[in-house]
Amino acid sequence: MTHGTPIVQTGLQRLLTEPERLQALQGQRLGLLVNPTSVTNELEHAIEALRGAGLNIVRLFGPEHGVRADAQDMEVVEETVDPISGLPCVSLYGHTFESLKPRPEHLAGLDRVICDIQDIGARYYTYVYTIGLMMQACGEAGIPVTVLDRPNPINGMDIEGNIVLEGYNSFVGMQPIATRHAMTCGELAHYFNRFTDWQCQLDVVELQGWKRTMWFDDTGLPWVMPSPNMPTLETATLYPGQCLIEGTNLSEARGTTRPFELVGAPYVDAPALKAYLESLELEGVAFRLAAFRPMFQKHAGQTCRGLQLHITDRNRLRSLTLSYAILTGIIAQGSRDFGWREQAYEFVQDRLAIDLLLGDPAQRRALEDGADPRALAEANRVARADFEARRTECLLYHD
Repeated sequence: MTHGTPIVQTGLQRLLTEPERLQALQGQRLGLLVNPTSVTNELEHAIEALRGAGLNIVRLFGPEHGVRADAQDMEVVEETVDPISGLPCVSLYGHTFESLKPRPEHLAGLDRVICDIQDIGARYYTYVYTIGLMMQACGEAGIPVTVLDRPNPINGMDIEGNIVLEGYNSFVGMQPIATRHAMTCGELAHYFNRFTDWQCQLDVVELQGWKRTMWFDDTGLPWVMPSPNMPTLETATLYPGQCLIEGTNLSEARGTTRPFELVGAPYVDAPALKAYLESLELEGVAFRLAAFRPMFQKHAGQTCRGLQLHITDRNRLRSLTLSYAILTGIIAQGSRDFGWREQAYEFVQDRLAIDLLLGDPAQRRALEDGADPRALAEANRVARADFEARRTECLLYHD
């Protein structure tokens, strides 16, 4: 992180420092959809910062992991009062799929809802859908929504993957957007408002100084873990591909200090996997034989054999191609211990988790059949052409 004044001003920072924006919100009863990433440049949380600026925050809304992000992935959050501010709190990640969207009583008495959450840039990351469902609920209730924009941490240029097909929508892919979408939260809000039924009276407080080529560490902004298993920018860089490991019985290294950067299982032939991946000559990544023992979740307490993925050139790395290759390499080993995750995943029980993550079962079948992972990734260009055309219409930042 650079020292001094950040190059980029977030939507929150602009709201706090531009008097006319604050003045327009004075006297309104405000709801606030936030998590730990909702901070100023000085790391003050938006709750305290906005209240300190004289705004009347009357209710908090928490996405997956909660307002303070103390819950693990897919763990039910049952907050009713924020322990720090004392404000009433509505969890938007409960026991059922219906809990993901605010109910009319949750919005009662509010004049506006402000959303401020850092996204990761991959379609599986659920926060953008929480914003979208909030937009839909507020639209139905006649309540305006303000989205305070934040950077896409893995740049706003590089697009990877396909789109989710009808019938494979879930909370890891609720709208037909690319796996790595190269959009900010504010741009996605415009996309939802324009091309989906998540429509409302929308205001986006745009970033200042952000360029699409920037990675998060180019912005000068402080990195705050967006969720418990997203500790670093390196994790986020690998995540668009490595989240696919969640759809298998391989460990994506939750329960270690390097989630998504390590991958393995007790049954993996790590040297053979390394040799296969190196034969593909994938750009931007190097592989190290590794053993790790997760403290919780898959293979907890067992020694997993596998690899650590070392990023050597993030601009050349294509994380989805890499993870396709990891899966084809492990499937080719023929271990009867390998399998796709069959338990319920993000409230869905009648589809394989990998099909929800990939958004298209044909992709899974191609991996099972040993397709060249580079060709599979290249074929996705056609599948996402419509998305790319729509995306272009919603971009707010043009270098």
